[in-house]
Amino acid sequence: MKLRPFGFRPVGCGPLIVRAVILLVPLAPGWAFAQVSETLNGAPVQVTPYLPEPGVPTIAIPQGTLNTVPTGAGSGAGGSSGASGSDALDTLLAQSWGSSAIANAEALGLNPSALAAACVIESGCGANDGNGSGAQGPFQMYPAAFQDGLQTALAADPSLASQIVQGSAGMNDPTTEAIAASGYLMQANQNLESSGISNPTVLDVRSYYEFGPQYGAPVANADPSALLADVVPQSYLTNNNIPLNTTVAQWQSSVANTVGNSANQSVLM
Repeated sequence: MKLRPFGFRPVGCGPLIVRAVILLVPLAPGWAFAQVSETLNGAPVQVTPYLPEPGVPTIAIPQGTLNTVPTGAGSGAGGSSGASGSDALDTLLAQSWGSSAIANAEALGLNPSALAAACVIESGCGANDGNGSGAQGPFQMYPAAFQDGLQTALAADPSLASQIVQGSAGMNDPTTEAIAASGYLMQANQNLESSGISNPTVLDVRSYYEFGPQYGAPVANADPSALLADVVPQSYLTNNNIPLNTTVAQWQSSVANTVGNSANQSVLM
């Protein structure tokens, strides 16, 4: 089990399968350990959590919830707009629950290749689901971010509540966790857009998913030749076996080699 930087309770952070391609910075199991939850600005309606089990609340949807999360794509040149096929998407489709995860992502306006990329990096889409330290499921989500991502997704599309498995079991239910991960990726996209990154790509949001809301945009905006250790705390790197002399470009290349041709696709459809 890897230690997390200063107490973030991450989302997709757990053991991963061995990477098929390793460039300069190997994506070892459990590499992504810095995600934390963050609430979207401007969404006036949130789901109402209850607490029958420690750590993971039951999710209930109030009547009359409106869709307040934008589902349009950005207007910048960062990525190709719209959903598209990808190597990562093929991996997700191969899972028994993959088709429903893709349909739900599309209902939220999320490019399913973005969801698939997170799944591939975190666990190989289920090949290595848990590390026994709190991160669970194919998206390796921790309770706080799981709840926050789920709230975001259900605020955007309350009809998805019918597919949610309540309580702690939801974190190990792939369909439920895929909905929560979709919500977290929507948060990441909005965070990066608000930081001046137009039309964020799958590679852009990986910096948010990897290093959390505080450092996601700085990494995505950094000079490729800059040392990653100059952008994020060194503990983020040492705790995740990333060499301190790793550049932003090297880290991005390792991610791109893992997720394949989804790396430069837009996050939103």
